[in-house]
Amino acid sequence: MFKLKLFAAGALCLAGLQTASAQEVSGNITLATDYVFRGVSQTDHGTAIQGGFDVGSDSVYAGAWGTNVDFGDGTNTELDFYAGYTPSAGGFDFDFGGILYAYPGSPDTAGEQDFLEAFAGISRGYGSFDWDAKLSWSPDFYLESGPAWYAEFGASYQLAENFAVDAHLGLSRFDDLPGDDYEDYQIGASTTQFGVDWDLRWYDSQLDEGFVLSVSQSFGG
Repeated sequence: MFKLKLFAAGALCLAGLQTASAQEVSGNITLATDYVFRGVSQTDHGTAIQGGFDVGSDSVYAGAWGTNVDFGDGTNTELDFYAGYTPSAGGFDFDFGGILYAYPGSPDTAGEQDFLEAFAGISRGYGSFDWDAKLSWSPDFYLESGPAWYAEFGASYQLAENFAVDAHLGLSRFDDLPGDDYEDYQIGASTTQFGVDWDLRWYDSQLDEGFVLSVSQSFGG
């Protein structure tokens, strides 16, 4: 029921945005050597093809994003639907919203894979330096594992007009499974060359580690 309510809210938000005069539509497509979510490969260290679109008006947005996955149980697709509100105040930018992670056709013998999250984020830039922080909460996380939290912190620095470096730290916490708590981090570099965006990063956690190279193209907006 919660998932249906979020999906309906997102659909209504999207419909409202589509009729707004100040609407902006943007999209993206990415080819990556791996799809990593919170320090864990979602494609068994295989290639990922990803893409999505966003519709925004003023400080409200909604969108959808998809990718292939490989969980070793027949699950091969992830679709995310999200909506949010991005006000600014006192030099800070905020992001409040919700997201549905859906895995069409996935088996549920070990528990339902689809789950919802609500999130709140804050960010600020100081010239070439930017930082951000975000807290996500799920009332019933992946495989019906109970309430879960994810706190993340990031920073990036623009070394040159077309080159930036960044770092990210994430903390996964599970109310009903404290023994499964873990941390992850990433360090990366990105640039734009030949009309596309390139990104190379190293990720590490207690569960997985490796390099990811991705090339992406954005359009619209």
